[in-house]
Amino acid sequence: MLNHFKLFSLTTAALFTSFGFKATVMASANQDNWKEAKSIYDFSAKTLDGQEVSLEKYKGHVTIIVNVASECGYTKNHYDELNELYEEYSKTKGLRILGFPCNQFGGQEPGDSVTICSFITQRNVKFDMFEKVDVNGDNAHPLWKYLKHMQGGTLGDFIKWNFTKFVIDKNGQPVARFGPNVSPKELIATLEDYW
Repeated sequence: MLNHFKLFSLTTAALFTSFGFKATVMASANQDNWKEAKSIYDFSAKTLDGQEVSLEKYKGHVTIIVNVASECGYTKNHYDELNELYEEYSKTKGLRILGFPCNQFGGQEPGDSVTICSFITQRNVKFDMFEKVDVNGDNAHPLWKYLKHMQGGTLGDFIKWNFTKFVIDKNGQPVARFGPNVSPKELIATLEDYW
């Protein structure tokens, strides 16, 4: 019976692969592999238009990874300051910012990718934005599981609210974590330690 199940599983995987579902099958299989990751470069994520991007793209760059929301009390200030940081330091210092929309806190990111894209266009966001993800729970994106593991928070590793920010060094290592109440500009002193 076990051999029949194995054969069925292999056949199903082969069938899915032949129809272009390879990425989905691999993503499911790798859901727990975050524990083996050596850096953020071991992960990939989908952009708002659905393109899978390897985070190796950010090798050699100091990076901020942040969970964002369109309807949060922190939205205006954080988006404005993240934009300012990106404008000021992306060319001179190589700063990269990765925004991950998340609807797990007060339902403050309810829209789909099209709605989020329209919102960030209106805000003139220049930094990289990714598809909406969960950052807590069993379905959290593996990158976020890794980030929380590497940089635990106060009173537990879970993300407490929108706009939690992780600073990543040029080797892809999470080196600092900041809560939503810390404005992006307050990260400059920490960023300077890694440029």
